[in-house]
Amino acid sequence: MGGGGESAEAGIRAMKSYLLGHDPARLEEMRFLIANPTASLYNNRTQILAALEFACLDILGQAWGVPVSEILGGRLRDRVPFASYLFFRYANPQQDVDEVRTIDQLVNHARSLKDRFGFTSHKVKGGVFSPEYELECYHALAAELKDDRFRFDPNGVWSTETAIWFGQQIEGLRNDYLEDPVYGLAGMRRVREKVRMPLATNTVVVNFEQLAANVLDTGVDVILLDTTFWGGIRQCIKAANVCETFQTGVAMHSSGELGIQLATMLHLGAVIPNLSFAADAHYHHLTDDVIIGGKLEYKDGHIAVPTAPGLGVKLDYDKLSAYKEMYRRLGSYPYDQDPLRPGWVPTIPNDRWADPHDGRTPTNIKL
Repeated sequence: MGGGGESAEAGIRAMKSYLLGHDPARLEEMRFLIANPTASLYNNRTQILAALEFACLDILGQAWGVPVSEILGGRLRDRVPFASYLFFRYANPQQDVDEVRTIDQLVNHARSLKDRFGFTSHKVKGGVFSPEYELECYHALAAELKDDRFRFDPNGVWSTETAIWFGQQIEGLRNDYLEDPVYGLAGMRRVREKVRMPLATNTVVVNFEQLAANVLDTGVDVILLDTTFWGGIRQCIKAANVCETFQTGVAMHSSGELGIQLATMLHLGAVIPNLSFAADAHYHHLTDDVIIGGKLEYKDGHIAVPTAPGLGVKLDYDKLSAYKEMYRRLGSYPYDQDPLRPGWVPTIPNDRWADPHDGRTPTNIKL
């Protein structure tokens, strides 16, 4: 569940009275039990539903002796391709993490990830520095890795005019898509009229009402499905079926997942025929995981779909306990804040960009 901590734990515990005695095979009934439209007016339980569905599918798979992908129609592929995920970031000397701020640093970071994991698609997470500077970065990356493919995501913070300008400047590159250049379907439609490349989203089409609106008046060409945002693997398969009918592209969004959700992504990627792009995942940035055996391995830019019964991964309760205590000690972190710009908040459209020439490093990182 997004957010984590005590609020997530309390949310799951609150479902106890709904779930005791419920047959884990009756997943569609559970969807209405937990997240029916009336209840959702007061409590958005979509991510709770997703977590419960993951658990139920894992129970069924283990009881029946088959991996989840076989329950969901059978795998079409044995491994799922992934893209590198390139963030601008501060250095963290305590964990030997290098800074990514300059153009050369970004290009070298992408090259390092490609050499280590075999990626052939690369995503730049922008919206940090001015669009002009990030355009230079993106062009340099495409020039360095000229045989690969690329995607750019400024997290919806640009104006439509800036998005149109930026999109037109990169039309000649090997783009998978331009993701969420603006926030809102109306703005996406305006950009799509002027820019000759697919537009993608993981923010403005994240449920079936929005998917229907996009089908009727298209603003997005590629839907980034997310097994938590949509309420589970099965809901994502339903959305992928709609996309297949209307020839809308499908990719996968990353929620900063650990091994459990990554396994759900792998089973989803295994069974949908129209996964048109390498999936996003923050996973290669992790130093550890909470599953037995440690992190799942990349090979040639892919991760193998688990073949053991259920989700195919198991929690390491010792690690889970250790990281739970670390969370209690450190508390949550304001991931949308800049530690070197106290009080900063983004506007939409944003004009409060970080300075790419500011080489300072935060000194208050807690570990």
